[in-house]
Amino acid sequence: MQLGIFTIGDVTQDPTTGKTPTENERIKATVAIARKAEEVGMDVFAMGQHHNPPFVAPANPPILMAHLAAQTEKIQLGTATTLITTTDPVRIAEDYSYVQHLADGRVDLTLGRGNTGPVYPWFGKDIRQGIPLAVENYQLLYRLWREQSVNYSGRFRTPLQGFTATPRPLDDVPPFVWHGSIRSPEIPEQAAFYGDGFFHNNIFWNKEHTERMVDFYRQRYEYYGHGSYDQAIVGLGGQVFMAKNSQDAMRTFRPYFDNAPVYGHGPSLEDFTEQTPLTVGSPQQVIERTLSFRGYAGDYQRQLFLVDHAGLPLKTVLEQMDILGEEVVPVLRKEFDAARPAHVPEAPTHESLVARHAAGKDPIPGGGPDSQAAKDRAQQAEAAQRDHENAK
Repeated sequence: MQLGIFTIGDVTQDPTTGKTPTENERIKATVAIARKAEEVGMDVFAMGQHHNPPFVAPANPPILMAHLAAQTEKIQLGTATTLITTTDPVRIAEDYSYVQHLADGRVDLTLGRGNTGPVYPWFGKDIRQGIPLAVENYQLLYRLWREQSVNYSGRFRTPLQGFTATPRPLDDVPPFVWHGSIRSPEIPEQAAFYGDGFFHNNIFWNKEHTERMVDFYRQRYEYYGHGSYDQAIVGLGGQVFMAKNSQDAMRTFRPYFDNAPVYGHGPSLEDFTEQTPLTVGSPQQVIERTLSFRGYAGDYQRQLFLVDHAGLPLKTVLEQMDILGEEVVPVLRKEFDAARPAHVPEAPTHESLVARHAAGKDPIPGGGPDSQAAKDRAQQAEAAQRDHENAK
């Protein structure tokens, strides 16, 4: 189990002091949080991608990833979102390969569509084409990382003739890709088709919805022959806020929740924590709640926590991370690893991907010859041939 931190880089006023950090302060705070994540023993630090206020998450995450790679040694650097819809796949292929080299392989990315309408036309795109953009752009990205010379023609960008993305991925193995979605079944279908990971940022959703999305992905992962239902690669997100007892945690966090850009002015804190994975309470409550996710998501590989949202000051965020590192993460790691069956894989790393590639076990998009998908295609072809013969 990989346990880590993700940030969306919001610049939000602290409702208890009225102070809003400057962009410079927020960016420097993000770096401090990433370094703290490694210090307290986290496995992953992931950052969002935004092009609009009130966010200062990097518009090009590899810039921050490269900076963090030079200041850390072990932690995996990922994205909470890489906008596959409004970012040119050629740019993604080259930028992430480059930072993969700088970080010695400690890089992965979560592809997402983005749900901020005005961003799409800024980059000449139509939000109504979000799903087709995500599907077509990833088809190209997948090829750019695996083929030396790419000929390409599609709906959404200019054609390519004999194009080679440079640099090539480290050890000829691309960064691992998670496909992120909170509501669209086309995205877990895409993740399953390629044998990639599926990340469900269930921060806003009830467990029943998350269970349906993860279940669908697992079914399709098995259908395409990449492994059994419970071997699919799943990640979840959530937010926590802790104090020694739940009363103090609720009292301290309430003004931040009530005024948060994404939480505030809706359901109460009590209702939201009951209905979604948001956990506000003691460290033990966070442990118990997080372990319960396994009950509806199965044995999953990555759990990321949001800790710096809604105007929380850096001092408080770092204190929260100390609690996570000292009291929560060691217990979660031990319990999750003890419960995971031997046949369920751990989260992919560069080293495990290199070993898989060397053994010739890379996933086959659309399913290998022994997959149910291949059998269904053969049956369809036979039926079509019979129909053709009968029509003569």
